[in-house]
Amino acid sequence: MPDPIDITILSRRTFLASAAAAAALHPYFARAEDAGPHALAPSQKFKDDYERLVGSATPIEGKVTVDLPETAENGNFVPMTIAADSPMTDADYIKAIHILSTENPHAHVATFFLTPVNAVARVQTRIRLAKTQNVVVLAEQSDGRMLISTTLVKVTIGGCGI
Repeated sequence: MPDPIDITILSRRTFLASAAAAAALHPYFARAEDAGPHALAPSQKFKDDYERLVGSATPIEGKVTVDLPETAENGNFVPMTIAADSPMTDADYIKAIHILSTENPHAHVATFFLTPVNAVARVQTRIRLAKTQNVVVLAEQSDGRMLISTTLVKVTIGGCGI
C-alpha cells in the first residue's frame, strides 16, 4: 500500500510572510502578471546573471520584440529573432542584446554587441532550451538604460544536458 500523501496547509501568517519575502526581490520577480498558471520559478543561476546585467535598474518593457515559437518541438534548436526599437545613431543606440533562460543549466545563453554601424538593432539566432521556461531578452542602450522582453516557450523534447 502506498504511503499517504503529506499535505501541508499554510497558515495565513506563513503565507503572508512568504509573499512579503517574494515582494522584496527585484521588481521583475515580484510582478503580479508572472503569477499566472504558467509561472515558472527561475533558477538561482538566472537570478544571479539577471542581477549582474541589470543591477538596480528597472528595465523598460515594450521596446523589444522577440519572435519565438510558442511551442518548440525540439529544444535543441529553437529559432528566435530579436528587434529593439532604436534609432541606432551615435547618440542613441542599442549596444548589447543579452539572452537569458530561466531554467537552462547555463542561464546566460548569448550576448550580441552592436554599434551604430549596424543601422538596425536586430539579430537572429537559434538557442537550446532544456525544458519549458521563460526566455528573457535584455537590450542595453548606449545611455545605460535596459529594455526587456519575456517569452514563455513550451518545450516538448529538451535540448540541454545538465
